[in-house]
Amino acid sequence: MSDTSTNRLSQERSSYLRSAAHQPIHWYPWSEEAFQKAKELNRPILLDIGAVWCHWCHVMDGESYEDPEVAQIINEHFIAIKVDRDERPDLDSRYQMAVSAITGQGGWPLTAFLASDGRAFFGGTYFPPDNKYGRPGFKSVLTQVKDYYHENQNKVQASAEGLHRELARHAVETKPGILSSDLITEAIEQISKNFDFLNGGFGTAPKFPHPGALELLLREAFYTGKQDLVEIAVRTLEKMGKGGVYDQIGGGFHRYSTDERWIVPHFEKMAYDNSELLKNYLHCYQATGKGFFKEIALGIIEYVRTVLSNPKDGGFYASQDADISMHDDGDYFTWTVEEGEASLSPNEFKVLQLYYNIGPQGEMHINTAKNVLFVDMEPDAIAIKLNLPEPKVFDLIKTGKQHLLEARMNRPTPFVDKAVYLNWNGMMIAAFLEAYKVLGLDTCKELALKTLELLIARAYRPDQGFAHSLLDGEPRHFGLLDDQVQMGVALLEAYEVTGEGKYLEKAEAVVKLLLEKFWDNQDRGFFDRAKDNVQAIPGVAHPQKPIQDAPTSSANGVAVMLLNRLAYLTSNPLYRERAEETLKAFIETCRDWGLFAATFFQALSDHLRHPAQVVVVGNRNDSATQGLLSTALKIYRPGKIVRLLDPQNRSQSPLPPALEGMVQTDTSAGPIAYCCVETLCAPPTKTVDELIQTLTTFGIRNH
Repeated sequence: MSDTSTNRLSQERSSYLRSAAHQPIHWYPWSEEAFQKAKELNRPILLDIGAVWCHWCHVMDGESYEDPEVAQIINEHFIAIKVDRDERPDLDSRYQMAVSAITGQGGWPLTAFLASDGRAFFGGTYFPPDNKYGRPGFKSVLTQVKDYYHENQNKVQASAEGLHRELARHAVETKPGILSSDLITEAIEQISKNFDFLNGGFGTAPKFPHPGALELLLREAFYTGKQDLVEIAVRTLEKMGKGGVYDQIGGGFHRYSTDERWIVPHFEKMAYDNSELLKNYLHCYQATGKGFFKEIALGIIEYVRTVLSNPKDGGFYASQDADISMHDDGDYFTWTVEEGEASLSPNEFKVLQLYYNIGPQGEMHINTAKNVLFVDMEPDAIAIKLNLPEPKVFDLIKTGKQHLLEARMNRPTPFVDKAVYLNWNGMMIAAFLEAYKVLGLDTCKELALKTLELLIARAYRPDQGFAHSLLDGEPRHFGLLDDQVQMGVALLEAYEVTGEGKYLEKAEAVVKLLLEKFWDNQDRGFFDRAKDNVQAIPGVAHPQKPIQDAPTSSANGVAVMLLNRLAYLTSNPLYRERAEETLKAFIETCRDWGLFAATFFQALSDHLRHPAQVVVVGNRNDSATQGLLSTALKIYRPGKIVRLLDPQNRSQSPLPPALEGMVQTDTSAGPIAYCCVETLCAPPTKTVDELIQTLTTFGIRNH
């Protein structure tokens, strides 16, 4: 294949697949054609699963898949298939399980070797072209796999089938148990034991954010009054927000930190991290009132608004790459002393050099002069050291950051994958609507609702629900659970902030589809794919029930919270019944998972603790009505449900039974707010101060 020719991937919509279109490998996209060709030629399949944001995927592409010698071995002896893990998370999850079972590790790039029916018999992650880093060279691996496959076909088939059966059994295994708040306490204890008191976060290097765990801690702290749980969240979010894992200049979080101090990140930025961390910072701001958390939340919002979204038409983009090329060492995001001096005034540099610890010996491995920016000295200490007024220091930090941002914009910018994935969009819609509730930002509300309307119009079908992706305007891959539950949550958030019944109706339609097409009638819980989403390749035909946070919130956990919320909004008992059955089905499975089942335990807490239900009655155009409504939305009370009841435009949804008989729609004396928890109701209130007092105290039972 010549340098100017392309392979089959040139016709794909995925940015990751198209980036390999020039490679001399005879790549196939995931297709029945590829598996049929493997059968006809009696060849093993080489499966590469990666992503456009993945640094080591680009390294393996450059080192191996663009190497003519490697290409010759692959083209002569294998059928090669390349998959974008963001586009096909269902395939990725199954082969991650298989390769992890074989080798003890997973990750990206995922390199799997399959029999012609799609069952894995060997695999790994990154392989260098020749032996190095303590890893076997890819050329020798390919040769050995090819020889083993042809010399031991019966063994290959038997081991692949055995592994497949075992994985299929564990993928849907449920361990029922009895629901109890004691299980939440146990989970909190396990999470707390993993807390890094010095640096924040959980465990050691490499260190990943765990937004679900932070949400669980804040939620339980609110209901139990345990301040130490708040302190875990506060310390973690402070350390992350001041670390290099947060882009100090452009806002937004990188995917993870390579060290335990949150200093040196892997520089890719993911939509799902930023949506969930945005919620964390908003909620920590609500819970503590500390302006730092608001500042970081605003930084995330600005990054997403300017880089990871389409403000004109709606839609949140998937990711931004870490680098420009495989030899790039975070060049876009890091700074030498000389680069800092050239971009800043002398006074700005003096301050930012201390603030961000910019020195001749930086943190990067390839170019040690490159500095990752992280907050190393606080402004008050800088003011003393430089004998400057503290307000002046703040001003110099502000202008200096702007000048660094302007200078950085002249650098080659890492690629932004403009794929619109529905599950991640649902998460970001919910996060932006939360920002509207907490901070009153109309721009967040407008972009979230514009995106929601786009996805309903372009990527929703009544008989199939939401597609997984909107690529180049075309919906693709219907029938995945995560897209339905995350978009269902987004719809309920939109209903809460707008009061428009169409969003509630659509959310209920989505949930009815979940119960029809994803629900396991025998063992309970939800499958990750619709039951009519039939896979032709036996190796990936087995169902799964996602319950772990890996790394996004588990779809079954989110489904429970969606069902419970809809049950309160519609008074349909079936939804709460299915939520409880799902929790019971997995309770013993999740018992010892702690950190990795945080969403499940959030859902359990949500189920066991009846939410506060707030109904504001009044003309939606009245300023006093809006004052009560915005207060109800803004005050931190986990799980609360807020509704506006406009007597001139009454919603079709039924009120909570406790409220049915007491809500007065005569608002001639002004708007009024009602708050109930289960069957108990607080006295109605007409003032913001009384509503704040009610929401922060009424019906809270310590456990």
